[in-house]
Amino acid sequence: MSIQTLGFIGLGLIGGSIVKTAKRIYPHMHIIARSGRQSTITEAYQDDLIDNEKNASIEAFADCDYIFLCTPVQQNLTYLRQLRDIMKDTCILTDVGSVKGDIHRAVAELGLEEHFIGGHPMAGSEKTGLSNATAYLLENAYYILTPTAQVKNTYVREFRDFIASLGAIPMVLDCHSHDEATAAISHLPHVIASALVNLVEQSDDVHGTMKQIAAGGFKDITRIASSSPVMWEEICLSNREKLLLMLDAYQKSLSEIRARIAAADAPGINRFFQSAKNYRDSLAVTPKGPLKTVFELYCDLIDEAGGIATIATILASNNLSIKNIGIIHNREFEEGVLKIEMYDQASYDRTITLLHKYHYTVYER
Repeated sequence: MSIQTLGFIGLGLIGGSIVKTAKRIYPHMHIIARSGRQSTITEAYQDDLIDNEKNASIEAFADCDYIFLCTPVQQNLTYLRQLRDIMKDTCILTDVGSVKGDIHRAVAELGLEEHFIGGHPMAGSEKTGLSNATAYLLENAYYILTPTAQVKNTYVREFRDFIASLGAIPMVLDCHSHDEATAAISHLPHVIASALVNLVEQSDDVHGTMKQIAAGGFKDITRIASSSPVMWEEICLSNREKLLLMLDAYQKSLSEIRARIAAADAPGINRFFQSAKNYRDSLAVTPKGPLKTVFELYCDLIDEAGGIATIATILASNNLSIKNIGIIHNREFEEGVLKIEMYDQASYDRTITLLHKYHYTVYER
């Protein structure tokens, strides 16, 4: 691998997780970073994640092979201008923002198209900051790449291979397709979650009854409302056109189901929920196209110490290697809470048989 030096501007949840992952896989790689807070740089240096003890100057990024822009969307645009005149000819600039239109336009205006490959790791949390970053956040997550038309194909392939080496699944899209997709699957859900939380707060009684009894369903679909308001302000403004189209379509959908409920249209109401169930049940279980099949299953987990270890021991004692295992924080369906991913169909089938043998309830997706 020819990549020697990585540069990071911003060490929040995403930037910090990429740094931690890169350091785990490439422990001797030279990494420098710049942050809005010296305390973040100090923390990263003391944890042996970066090589600079003091906040790096812009000039310090002159020798980087890859520079990751990991600040909020509008701040990334400012750093583009500062980096233009100091980075070397073979350097690739990338970002991790969930909106690509603005930064691609800025890249074109600054004449940086030969150096830019946009990036968006489809992973994250409502939590923020380096302290919440993990060395496994990218594991098996889609990582969207949006190269410009002018960047060399060899650079795109090398960067795609580097992202894949971090455990993510790279997917190349143009920036317009990316922004359209994320408006629907990421930006709109955040708006909806926050709107629902605000509605409940405004509708609650003086005793806070709704807040007190809010349970699994409400908490699951509103979890992302705890995300950074500053970040989502910038995202809404940066992807405004496409988000407005999705909001209009969503309002139309709400009006249609409202009309069916008002008319006591039982078949229409049933079709509304059945259609949603069918599509939701089909999500990401067996990806089509060039990406590999995912061998996932879910099972109930007894609420006791060592529950995960017991399952792992059962599988390991039968020579079954687990690709990924963990409790899903946002329960995707009412039943299972433990997700297990295996490497191949044979291991997947044997795992189901074994778990049934030990009286675990298994849900295949």
